[in-house]
Amino acid sequence: MNDSILRSKSKEFAKNIVFLCRRLKDARVESSIINQLLRCGTSIGANIHEAQYAQETKDFISKFEIALKECNECEFWLELLYETGGITKNDFDGFHENCIELRRMLVSSITTLKSKQKTDTESK
Repeated sequence: MNDSILRSKSKEFAKNIVFLCRRLKDARVESSIINQLLRCGTSIGANIHEAQYAQETKDFISKFEIALKECNECEFWLELLYETGGITKNDFDGFHENCIELRRMLVSSITTLKSKQKTDTESK
């Protein structure tokens, strides 16, 4: 998977999360949920971006694994918001689909990186 595609999709997702959280704040949705969603939704892209400057493959994988965990957490907060009436089904479906896409890309990248790391280790 092309890293630049993952980076751009995660950044776009983060921007959309920021816009959603602004709307939720105006709608007076529980601030603790908004803060959690904002934190994890923007953290996905931040960790992917930070991985670009990892010192070794192990660091790179670690950043992607953190991004994956944040993606899973983001799904939880989105589900909670939908189930409590904080967001519409349309909003939920769009964000959830993006989470699934990011998760798949991250899992694929992590699997590839771990395979490469294993091959590099065995060849030494």
